[in-house]
Amino acid sequence: MLLNQFKMGLKSRINYWQRIFSAYFGKNSHLSFWHGLPQINPVASFDKLGQYYMLFKYKADYARPFDSNGIPLLDYRGKIGKQYNPIAIAQYGLGHYNRGNLEIAKKQADWLVDNLEQNKQGVLVWMHNFDWEYRDKLKAPWHSALAQGNGISLLVRVYLGTNNKKYLETAKKAFESLLVPVETGGVLCVDKNNNFWLEETIIEPPTHILNGFFWTLFGVWDYWLLTKEVKAKELFDKCVKTLKNNLKDFDAGFWSLYEQSGTKMRMLASTFYHKLHIVQLKILYKITGEKIFQEYAEKWEQYQRNWFYKKFALIYKIIFKIFYY
Repeated sequence: MLLNQFKMGLKSRINYWQRIFSAYFGKNSHLSFWHGLPQINPVASFDKLGQYYMLFKYKADYARPFDSNGIPLLDYRGKIGKQYNPIAIAQYGLGHYNRGNLEIAKKQADWLVDNLEQNKQGVLVWMHNFDWEYRDKLKAPWHSALAQGNGISLLVRVYLGTNNKKYLETAKKAFESLLVPVETGGVLCVDKNNNFWLEETIIEPPTHILNGFFWTLFGVWDYWLLTKEVKAKELFDKCVKTLKNNLKDFDAGFWSLYEQSGTKMRMLASTFYHKLHIVQLKILYKITGEKIFQEYAEKWEQYQRNWFYKKFALIYKIIFKIFYY
């Protein structure tokens, strides 16, 4: 029995590495969508809805594949293959919204309207219909706070551009998941210290992925800017307080951490995600005026400029990938 378990585990690991190798070294994999240069949008407003806070130029420039309706598909390679990803669809729409391509953005928003569905616990979410290797395997269908937040950010903007209430109504339905605990089908995790986390991945114990928390929080802010609903502002303030109290735990002393997985080797952010954290911190500072976010952005920029820290973080990350995920 133990031998069979070992063989199954080894086979799964080999399949994982074959897919990863193909994604990193092949053309037009899903990584071509995710890993562009994170940049703040210089014309974005932070106290009223307008262009999205990040440029998302590389999102809008995504080459292929697409379905017949112009909705992006991501090629994860291996057994996963080409899939719809609600996060990518929302971000692709936001990239085109920034460019003034409302019709393309609207197509993505229409997909979000059509594909918001109840999970097993009756909460309305956007599903990922493929398994995903993380600390624990995410079994299809799975949902994510990041999808909810990015989806809301696109829907409220397309609503402003079209005045079509279906986009606002869908945003309102999607927002409710942010108030529902993960235990009952939502994406909110309130820990023993009364910290409010919005979870990119729903696993136990939670991992508090930092970039996903930031992006979801931007969606909460966008929703509040449009609706002025008290519950949205209350959630935003609680999440900001959580970040202020816990950012120190994402600082490894030479690099930022991707999440709080509880593994023996802590999971450092990749170079891309470290840069993304810096941009997200700067955006949150512009939204809130809380200096702690600016201070951490500057600190992590110093890490980025340190040649030794940068190389050490890269080697560390490779070792982590080999032994973990």
